Parts: sequence; C-alpha cells; structure tokens
Amino acid sequence: MRRDVFQAIADPTRRAIIQQISQEPMNLNAVAGRFDMSRQAISKHIQILVECELVRIRQQGRERFCEAQLEKLNEVDEWVAQYRRHWQGRLDALSSYLVDLQANSNKNP
Repeated sequence: MRRDVFQAIADPTRRAIIQQISQEPMNLNAVAGRFDMSRQAISKHIQILVECELVRIRQQGRERFCEAQLEKLNEVDEWVAQYRRHWQGRLDALSSYLVDLQANSNKNP
C-alpha cells in the first residue's frame, strides 16, 4: 500500500517525531527515548515517515540518524490553501455585506 503525507501526519506520534527531528537530526534511540512506547513501535512510525518521504535515515558509523525532509509538507499546504482562499473570499463578502448594512442603517435612522 502506498502511503501519502496525509496518512503520515494523521497520527499524533508521527507529528511529534517530525517536530522533534525537524529541530535537529536524532539517532533512533534518542527518538524512541522521548516516547512512552516501545522502540519497535517508534521504528514502525519512523518507517511510515520514511515511506512518505518525510524522514530520511542516514547511517553514520554504527548509528542511524533520522533527518526531517519537510518539503513533502507542501502538499498539505497546497491542499489547505484552496480552503483558505475559499473561506477568505467568503469572509471578505461577509465584511462587505456588513459594511453596506451599516451604511444603509446610518442613512435610514
């Protein structure tokens, strides 16, 4: 099954992992140590993030480091932007309506 960025960020643990490693790359043990769950469970979350191209694993000596690749989050931003534009247009129309309503009520006391 091909996962996408929306599936990756749907889980709060994965969002927290992204948040942590976006600050600085961390080795797998350091990431796992920040959560109250097994290292195996964290590894599964990281695997999903790797599949979705939000995390890259870099081998450095005997350690494996997780690095955030946040470019894929642009897909989420583009999806949200269409709704932001829609609601901004609706709010602008409401604002204009309220201004007109106020102007008309001031003309006819």
